[in-house]
Amino acid sequence: MPIHTEIKDRIAEIVFDVPPVNAFDSTTWNSLPTIIRAAGNNPEVNVVLIRAEGRGFCGGVDIKEMQAHPERITLLNRGNYLTFKAVRDCEVPVVVAVHKFVIGGGIGICGASDTIIAADDAYFSLPEVDRGAMGGASHLSRMLPLHKVRAAFFTGGNISAEEAYRLGAVEKIVPRAALVEEARAFAAIIAGKSRKALVLAKEALNGLEPRDVDHGYRFEQGFTLEMYMHEDSQKARDAFVETGKAAEF
Repeated sequence: MPIHTEIKDRIAEIVFDVPPVNAFDSTTWNSLPTIIRAAGNNPEVNVVLIRAEGRGFCGGVDIKEMQAHPERITLLNRGNYLTFKAVRDCEVPVVVAVHKFVIGGGIGICGASDTIIAADDAYFSLPEVDRGAMGGASHLSRMLPLHKVRAAFFTGGNISAEEAYRLGAVEKIVPRAALVEEARAFAAIIAGKSRKALVLAKEALNGLEPRDVDHGYRFEQGFTLEMYMHEDSQKARDAFVETGKAAEF
């Protein structure tokens, strides 16, 4: 299975394994909300840990699918939105363990989560402008200051784990080889608490936030749809699929 869940010691571990780069098509994105909700609603689970196998945590959306089927953008948008909402609305805390690349939709998962543990080789990126899309800034803004988000969005540049830690987005940086062990150890601390207390704490903390990240992301997606209707969007996707580089305009 490309995404599987294992429950042990009150930790539900959701693992991405979609070669080659954990870039998900619209079907996979639309399957994730059910998986996340099922884990969080399980009375035997006190914390959800999301991590990945392979070359990196998440390559975002499957650009090849969007190049060949741009009409699926609304289906993809819905899957993204419901996935990130499921993470934030999860009854219990969600810890995300990331390595290497955290791109596009990977940012949404991290930005919707409660805690991020990062390998020392991890970096965060929103290349949407270079891929003919929009979206992701709402969740990155839950992690990082406004001007850092804008600089990253406009340039498509990478934010290292060290920089994200310096700015408070990452709880802990660990060696790549120790990521799973360290993430499980952190999750185990949470798992040892009262489930009732954790559920109430999650609801309270979500309610205290000054802005609605889900509403912000849904607002962004309107601009994604508008961008997809422009010829520059298809040109950007074609360039990425054919050359792996950004199109020149």
